Order: sequence, then structure tokens, then C-alpha cells
Amino acid sequence: MKIRKIKAQGRSQTVALALFMVLQSIAALFFVADAVRDLVDGPLGVESVIEALTAFVLVFGIFMAAWQLRLTLERMAAQGRALDIARGDFVRIIETQFDIWGLTAAEREVGMLALKGIDIAEIARLRGSAQGTVRTQMTRIYAKSGVSGRAQFAAWFVEELLGDGISQPHGEEKT
Repeated sequence: MKIRKIKAQGRSQTVALALFMVLQSIAALFFVADAVRDLVDGPLGVESVIEALTAFVLVFGIFMAAWQLRLTLERMAAQGRALDIARGDFVRIIETQFDIWGLTAAEREVGMLALKGIDIAEIARLRGSAQGTVRTQMTRIYAKSGVSGRAQFAAWFVEELLGDGISQPHGEEKT
């Protein structure tokens, strides 16, 4: 949810910058045309030189803004790719750990939904099962993973990911 909000904010900033560049281009076009007309029509004066310099600075600013916009878009695309890779890796890490813990297919599904923060009633509704069944599956998941409850279950993945990586449960060695 937060990632979508950040992406939407990034898109809004990009659109605002692009819109500003369009307005700046219109202003630059006016100043360039005026400077060219002054240079063609009459002798070169201080005012004409200042207008030409202003037009040059405006055009230079447009190119600099376009370059920055391009860099920003490239950076956003790279961050999006990195986030997708991290998201995929996180899911793979969770699935690997579920394999290590020996969770059944139903326990894996319940465990994944629990990690997403979905409550027991909603998990039961999504899976078309009774809340008691989901509670029983959660109890088995906690027992197999060696944790005491839902918060510790979720915290296990966060702690392992922030620490030295995923460790083996119940004193087993990493491979």
C-alpha cells in the first residue's frame, strides 16, 4: 500500500515537472522570437543582448530540466526493478523457510496470509473454511516454526532478514 503511494507520488512529481517544462518552453519560444526580431530589425543594443541572453538561459534551463527528468525516470525505473526483485526474493525466502519447517500446503497458504496481516476471520473467509480450522492451522504453524504466536511469527522473518539472513529453526545449521 505504501509502495503504491510512493509510486503515485513519483508519477505526480514527474507530470508536474513535465508540465512546468512545457510552460517554460512556451515562454522560451516567446523570448527567442522576440530576441531574433530585435536582432534582425535594428542595431544591436543592450536590451537586445539582455533578451537574447535571457532566451539562452531559458532554453538552457529547459534542456537541464529535461536531462534531470530523464535521470529521475531512469532512477525510478531502476528502483522499481530492484523492488520487484526484492519482493520476489522475499517470497522465495518465505517459501524456502516454509519448506524447512515442513508446512503442509494449507498451512503454507494460511501462513502466507497471516504474514500479510490478514486476521483469522478473513483468512477463513478467503479459504472457505471455519475460523477454528484456521486457528488450528496457525497453532501447528507456530509449533513447527518454534514461535509462540502471530507477532513472533511475523517478527521471525523481519529479524532474520535484517540480521544475518534466514537461519535454520531449532538449532539446525545453515546450508
